[in-house]
Amino acid sequence: MPGTFPDAQTRHPLTLPDGSTHPGTVFLKPALDHPRIIVGDYTYASSAVPTQDWAARLAPYLFPNSAEMLHIGKFCQIADGVVFITASANHRYDGFSTYPFAVFDGGFDEDRASLPGAGADTVIGNDVWIGHDARILPGARVGDGVIIGAGAIVAGEISPYTIVVGNPARPVRRRFDPDTIAHLFEIAWWDWPMAYILKHEAAICGGDLVQLEHASRRLDAGRTCSPDNPEKKSNGA
Repeated sequence: MPGTFPDAQTRHPLTLPDGSTHPGTVFLKPALDHPRIIVGDYTYASSAVPTQDWAARLAPYLFPNSAEMLHIGKFCQIADGVVFITASANHRYDGFSTYPFAVFDGGFDEDRASLPGAGADTVIGNDVWIGHDARILPGARVGDGVIIGAGAIVAGEISPYTIVVGNPARPVRRRFDPDTIAHLFEIAWWDWPMAYILKHEAAICGGDLVQLEHASRRLDAGRTCSPDNPEKKSNGA
């Protein structure tokens, strides 16, 4: 049986055998204080060299006044060396020079010719595993359940539950067939209460779709029967 799972607001959630916490592993939500980054519960990052500034470690070009956002879903796993290269790192390259004159001339907030326009947000889905030293390029959109290989350079849109590797990152295969993926979206186990997730850990990690579907139906039935459920009250049940 699992022990007590750390609260989502725990900064250092990994307890070592000697009772100390691992300083290089954090739940990102409580570890980040950045207006342009949104992270879901239980997403963690690890680093061989601990840092106090995880925003700078993971997204060094994302500034408080940047136009773009970095969205990371729940239960993501981010290995050492991963960097999100967000749109504020871009240079203009449609003219004769790519040099950002305005950066060194105090022109960040001005409509200067040497600066590119605002770029797209970078969006990472739920339960995404990003391998060691991967680079996520500006505007990438990574679907739920994706696995990104070590050292991969990811751009564009990655379909859910796809394994990608290399530079540029290329799909190796889909992890599951389309019907299974559709069922996983319906189940959305990452939105379950943590105690219920742990109760069904074997089905989630062992790929038992039948058990997951049963668990999902039981959870939905319990919610419907709850005295606090507004639908139940309005239906007169």
